[in-house]
Amino acid sequence: MKHFTKSILLIINILIAALPRVFAQSGTSAEPLRELPRDITFWSDYPAETLARTIVERMSDAECLSQIFMFGWAGAEPEQLLYDWVSRGLGSVKVFGWNTDDIRLVAGAIFSLQRSASQTRFKIPLFVATDQEGGWIRHVKGETSVTPGNMAIGAAGYPVDAWYSAYYISREIKALGINMNFAPSVDLFTDRASSIIGPRSFGDNPEYAGILGAAFCAGSVAAGVIPTAKHFPGHGDTDGDSHVKLPEIDIDEKTFTHRELVPFEYLVKRKIPAIMSGHLSFPKIDASGAPASLSKYFLTDLLRGKLGFDGLIITDDMMMNGDTLYAGSLTNAFYLAIAAGNDILISSTTARLNEPLWAVNLDRMKTDGAFRDRVKDAAYRVIKAKLDYFKSGNAAPLYPDAAAIRRHIPDKEGEKFFLEQACRSITLYKKGTLPLSAKDAGRVLFVGSLSRFFSEGKRRYVSSGDYRFSSEPGPNETQYMCDRILESAASYDTVVCCVSNTQSARIARMLKGSGKRVVIFSIMSPEYALDFGWADSVVMGYSWSSYTLDAMFGALAGEYEAQGTLPFKP
Repeated sequence: MKHFTKSILLIINILIAALPRVFAQSGTSAEPLRELPRDITFWSDYPAETLARTIVERMSDAECLSQIFMFGWAGAEPEQLLYDWVSRGLGSVKVFGWNTDDIRLVAGAIFSLQRSASQTRFKIPLFVATDQEGGWIRHVKGETSVTPGNMAIGAAGYPVDAWYSAYYISREIKALGINMNFAPSVDLFTDRASSIIGPRSFGDNPEYAGILGAAFCAGSVAAGVIPTAKHFPGHGDTDGDSHVKLPEIDIDEKTFTHRELVPFEYLVKRKIPAIMSGHLSFPKIDASGAPASLSKYFLTDLLRGKLGFDGLIITDDMMMNGDTLYAGSLTNAFYLAIAAGNDILISSTTARLNEPLWAVNLDRMKTDGAFRDRVKDAAYRVIKAKLDYFKSGNAAPLYPDAAAIRRHIPDKEGEKFFLEQACRSITLYKKGTLPLSAKDAGRVLFVGSLSRFFSEGKRRYVSSGDYRFSSEPGPNETQYMCDRILESAASYDTVVCCVSNTQSARIARMLKGSGKRVVIFSIMSPEYALDFGWADSVVMGYSWSSYTLDAMFGALAGEYEAQGTLPFKP
């Protein structure tokens, strides 16, 4: 791996080795229960395993089942229904992108929800999760950093970049009271056509994905946020979207074992605290065709048994069609997910208090002893993980100070790091006549959709014009732009085109044979720019962040020498 020396590996392994000390992992095979006082709570001073098992044994079925649910909410502030669930014993909540335009409201909501949890019988705090992968996937918006992302990390080739990326991302969300992050994505970039994973991946090398993923996890832990690797057993070899349908990945067992499983096996050996199960079908591996998230074979036999994972298993959003279409109903999907071995089930919406997914499965606990034991086992794992985390001395604040948020977000140290990281990632897929000074470039036309693309370009090339279109132009707009781009480019010497999807690539291709110097800026998935060999130069940045665009224009202008490499075989 580029830049990956033995000394760096040693440092990363030392950092990763801290994982089990911070988040001790254990199943239900612990020392015999001690008789503890009747008034114990989560905060009572007893060994974590003993306290967790005692709490679970004293819980009602409703409290146990509630503890393994994770609900989102609509809008900026939680509705009363979510507070009713917290009072019932809800174990976790998730912050989605639609909650986060105002980060002060996010902090206030978490403060209020944790206070409500503190008033329940056992005073068990909430896991508060989000998806803050870096790059494209950034659920917590507001003033948080738009970072270069995983593929940029893979292009630079420095595991330390993965560590610090996670560290600064985690410091920002931790200030809001968020204690769990559904990152890193260790899915492989093997299906080039995928619009689901793309630059969320570190690349196509399974071992590198494992190494970079482990470094990311270690950085997250150091900052005090629980990382969660996803999407087990690997989402990278399909262009199907599990939000819409159940993707089928048609690979044999040899490929599955020596490619998809490798990053997860690497992370399991390094005691990662949590793994997210994906709504993904591998019919040649599990002949039932069940999504991994609902498959006892994948989660209990393989992940728990063969790989030896002892942390939390968390579903992807159960409201996605990838699981419900297979299960036949949301109620049955919840049942199958629990029985398969998941410990936390996510729903992007808050269930009604008597919704069948709750009422039917609660009744099932009374009649199905094995199912009841599985719920109790999951509740134990959740509470034990909470005890290890919240009593570690490095946990996110239960009651974040909304008034002080802007002292922490954006992270000032992080801003400097992310620009440096972006510079290390920039890849000259085709160097051409670069570097290109403003004098040599002549009159420059910038073609694209992102406002920061134009602003960064104009900062260096004053004599320039704009050719703007929508970020995802429809067929009519795309055709209109294709028909007129040559006319617009006629009076310019150099055209810099920002390519991020199929439509923008189609517009840029109209410049072939124009006689102009054409420079392609590839952001997001590099797949869209691999066939621009006819262009003068092709610069790849893997993200639309301001740090990335600044770094791309810096490389174009010769402010530094770009040294990133493609993190996959083209």
